Amino acid sequence: MEFKINQITPLLLVRDLDGSIAFYTQQLGFALAFRYEDFYAGIENDGHSIHLKTTYKPEQGEARPKNKEEIDLLFAVDNITSLFETISKKGVQIVQPLREMPYGNEFYIADPDGHVIAFVDR
Repeated sequence: MEFKINQITPLLLVRDLDGSIAFYTQQLGFALAFRYEDFYAGIENDGHSIHLKTTYKPEQGEARPKNKEEIDLLFAVDNITSLFETISKKGVQIVQPLREMPYGNEFYIADPDGHVIAFVDR
């Protein structure tokens, strides 16, 4: 069977849809593409999208534990040093500071639900 994948859209389970939309739009520069009622939304940046769904209900309302080795999303980017400086000034939780690795420079952040997002320059 032959087919072409045109786009892959990850789905993140979140506790607070409004808070997650605010994080991704205000802190990371995504735009709200659509919202369906009070439990589902799509955000996008330069043709790349993420869907958010409110079904994640941790006990006592806390975000899931953060482990910098468990990456949920990885973005390959340009100008990583500038991006790191910009994000650092916005109060976003830095899980792994900017570092040089054999495959490139990288840093990790966490969203309000504890999803670890890696940025790598390749």
